[in-house]
Amino acid sequence: MNRIEKRFKELTKNKECALIPFVTAGDPTPDVTVEVVLEMARQGADIVELGLPFSDPLADGPTIQAASFRALEQGMNPELYFQIVEQIRRHSDIPLVLMGYYNPVLKMGLETFADMAVKAGIDGTIIPDLPFEEAEAWRKVARENGLSNILLVAPNTPEGRVKKIAKASTGFLYYVSVLGITGARTELPPELAQGLKKVKELSAKPVAVGFGISRPEQVKALRDAADGIIVGSAIVKMLYESYRSHGKEAAVKQVGTFVSDLKKATR
Repeated sequence: MNRIEKRFKELTKNKECALIPFVTAGDPTPDVTVEVVLEMARQGADIVELGLPFSDPLADGPTIQAASFRALEQGMNPELYFQIVEQIRRHSDIPLVLMGYYNPVLKMGLETFADMAVKAGIDGTIIPDLPFEEAEAWRKVARENGLSNILLVAPNTPEGRVKKIAKASTGFLYYVSVLGITGARTELPPELAQGLKKVKELSAKPVAVGFGISRPEQVKALRDAADGIIVGSAIVKMLYESYRSHGKEAAVKQVGTFVSDLKKATR
C-alpha cells in the first residue's frame, strides 16, 4: 500500500473527501514549486498532483499550457522535475502524483522513468494521452515499481468501459467532469453529481473529479458525490499572477490560504 492508497483509506475511514491541488513543476520557478507544495500540504491538501511540463499538453487548457511553456523555456525537464520531487520529499510525506504525457516516459524508457520517479518520491502517475488499450506495458512497469497508475474516464465513457478502466486503475479513478480541456469554469454541468454517482457504483476504487473546479462553493457542492476533488488551473493562475505582482513569499501564502479554504469546503 503506497501513500495514495493509505491516504484514501484514512479518508474513507473518517468519511472525508480528499483535496488534490495541482501545480506545474518549475512555474514560476523550481524553488517556488517546492515551497508552494509544502505550504499546500501544511494547509490541508491530502494529495498533490505535480505537472511534468510537456510541449504538447493536449488535455490542458490555456492556463496550464502557458505554465508548461514557461517552465520549459526555463529548462524544465524530467531530471529537474525529479530533483524538485526529491526536495519536497526531504520535508514532507504527502502523496505526490506525476501528471504528464507519454512522450517523455517513452523517450527515457519505461523502466528508467519508473525507477527515477519512485526513487525521487513519486507515488503515482496520470498520463492522459496514453489510451487504455495501449497502456499495458506502462501498467506492468508501474505495478512492478509500486507506482499507482491512475486512469481517466469521462461523462460519455460507456459503462462497460468504465468497469474495465476502473479495474485497471490503481490509487484512484479520475473522473473528468466535462468533455473538454482543463480550465476554471464558472458553472459545472448540472448532471455532474449524478455522473459521479454512476461511476462510483461501477468502481471499487476511490473516484476523484477534476477539470473546471475552481471555487470552494463548487468543492462543497461535490464533496458528498466524490471521494476526491482536484483543483488545478485556478491555483496555477493564482500562483503565477501573485508571484509576478508581489513576489514568492506572498504568492505561496496566497495559494496556501486558498487551499485551506478549499479543504474546509470538503468537510
